[in-house]
Amino acid sequence: MVAVISWFTLLAWIAAAILTLRARKGQRPLVVLDEIDLKQSDAPSVSILVPCRNEAGRVLRQSIGSMLAQDYGNFELIAIDDRSTDETKAILFELAARDPRMRVIEGAEVPEGWIGKPHALQQGLQAARGEWILATDADMLYAPEALREAIAHARCGSLDALSFIPRVDCLSFWERVFMPVFGWILMVMLPLYRVNDPRHGEAIAAGGFFLIKREILERLGGYSVVRNEVAEDLRLAEKLKRAGARFRLEYAPHLVRTRMQTNLREIWEGFSKNLFAGVGYRPVQGTAGAFLTFLLGIAPPLITLTALLKGDLPAAIWVPAAFSWAVQVAIFMAVDLWADVPILYALTAPLGFALFGAILLNSTIRITTGIGVTWRGRRLYAEEIPPRY
Repeated sequence: MVAVISWFTLLAWIAAAILTLRARKGQRPLVVLDEIDLKQSDAPSVSILVPCRNEAGRVLRQSIGSMLAQDYGNFELIAIDDRSTDETKAILFELAARDPRMRVIEGAEVPEGWIGKPHALQQGLQAARGEWILATDADMLYAPEALREAIAHARCGSLDALSFIPRVDCLSFWERVFMPVFGWILMVMLPLYRVNDPRHGEAIAAGGFFLIKREILERLGGYSVVRNEVAEDLRLAEKLKRAGARFRLEYAPHLVRTRMQTNLREIWEGFSKNLFAGVGYRPVQGTAGAFLTFLLGIAPPLITLTALLKGDLPAAIWVPAAFSWAVQVAIFMAVDLWADVPILYALTAPLGFALFGAILLNSTIRITTGIGVTWRGRRLYAEEIPPRY
């Protein structure tokens, strides 16, 4: 039985290599349109909504500054202070005093049945004046032409919604271990050629840059339709696609970039918040996903190293395991090159898989049992478990 599983694992990694190449082929950087007419004041109006909670110690000033530096001709920026307990609100008001295009909303207390970010976005939507709504994050850094390119592509493709996948900067050890694994899983499980095909049900968006035509968003019910969702971008993309909206997700590393988490603690907290949502709040899928992560990502190198150290494992077990590990390393050498991570980190992919599986299991257990997860000083899902998808 162990030999059968070992050979199955090898077949799975060969299939993964093929899927990786196909997914990467469909994930080319967005083509620049450079429509200079959108620099004029008669361009379609856009409201940029930036929820902010306890962002003072990160890149808040640089992020807001890059948004205000857009060369687009007609936009406003609405920053919503989501009950921050640090200097975030003071920084936002300081920045707004320098630029009349920026307004600050002091967020109300989160009502029952809502989560902080969707509630902040809904407050921003109610104050917004734009024809288009751009939901973003306070750790995103924009190229000056990012908004102009987004509207140009939305207009060119007659789109109702458009989301950009940013470049994710990985600077610390744990970022370089974990983020390539997480990004690869997303790329293979939700490839752009399926996400952007209306015939397929897969849908996902990047919450750091999610542009939606206001009319379509309000027809859905605004952000109230994702009021209790930590993965509000994912659920909103699903609802848009099911409603027949013309939606695309594009890879735009030259236009937007971010650094999601900076250390192991932030990775653990941030992804414990999100991973169970990614499997639709289904305990069986969460548990099975953690098990498969171990089986496919960690077992091959463990078996190979055990065979090398002890030398008493049957070849029918360790040979396919060794080839599985070799394929894994080859895949992640390519992934690390794409992510500007040193390729030696391909050897740490099993550690990345171990961390992914542990976080997924932690997220599943804590939310299913009602213990809840924490994010930016708030306890989420401690009493109410979201509906399954």
